[in-house]
Amino acid sequence: MNEKERELPELLSIIIPVYNEEDSLDKLYEEIIRVLTRNNYKYEMWFVNDGSSDGSVDKIKEFIEKDSSVHLISFRRNFGKAAALQAGFTHCNGDIVITMDADLQDEPEEIPNFIAKINEGYDLVSGWKYNRHDPLEKRLPSKLFNATTAHMSGVKLHDFNCGFKAYRKEVVKSICVYGEFHRYIPVLAARKGFRITEIVVKHNKREFGKSKYGFERYLRGFFDSITTTFLLKYYEKPMYFFGKWGLISMLIGVIICIYLTVLWFMGHLIGQRPLLILGVLLIIAGIQLFSTGMIGNLIVDSSYKSHYSEEHIKEII
Repeated sequence: MNEKERELPELLSIIIPVYNEEDSLDKLYEEIIRVLTRNNYKYEMWFVNDGSSDGSVDKIKEFIEKDSSVHLISFRRNFGKAAALQAGFTHCNGDIVITMDADLQDEPEEIPNFIAKINEGYDLVSGWKYNRHDPLEKRLPSKLFNATTAHMSGVKLHDFNCGFKAYRKEVVKSICVYGEFHRYIPVLAARKGFRITEIVVKHNKREFGKSKYGFERYLRGFFDSITTTFLLKYYEKPMYFFGKWGLISMLIGVIICIYLTVLWFMGHLIGQRPLLILGVLLIIAGIQLFSTGMIGNLIVDSSYKSHYSEEHIKEII
């Protein structure tokens, strides 16, 4: 490793969303601290309690009592991983930010590899769970999701869904994530012009509990994929999308109405023809789409809102 790759961050922020992971937290904390201490990283650690109903909060408060660099953000209820990450992004101070899961499937030993890659000049480094220790029913939908997202977004990563990532501070302070958008952070960052890459990371088997996510997340993810693709292409120019389809609709409607008008001048009755209704509806729809594009241009700065709010937070330590 050359000197540039070994360059230490001024402050390393580690953000860990937690939802009912009481059994894994002691081991996770000890392994992270061992890596940070060995590499002489100055750090802060943000645990974001996403409405846990077990003893996760008590465990984190034990860490805080013995380590002033550990902090807790606790939500009033479960708001989801995206909101937890956004809370961490909002409150962290590090010039490099690491996000990882609390279930021990992410390997803390990979942290220096992420930082070395960031030091090569990248803004976001995403983990790639090449040898993934998850059941087949979870791996297959994930492969389809990753392939579809890479194709639709143009961002060539193998594992968008991996929560193990490293960011420069500029990235986390310039994006907002909500819904299931934590899966699309690389896409959102790409839209901002940040440099993105990935590294292969070790993926461990889950030691405690079970996954908190069901099949319905893929349906939510599908809708968010469409939204993300739209934002990527049309966020700053909604008129390009709505205006195009509005113009097509109006042109077809006008052509139909001109055709019927010619027939009327030739003595044909057109008042009861369904084609007349279709033509008028297409013109109206076209005007509405065109108007939507114009309004979208006016409110583009507010069309990308985060569902995370400071009101979600019960306490910050």
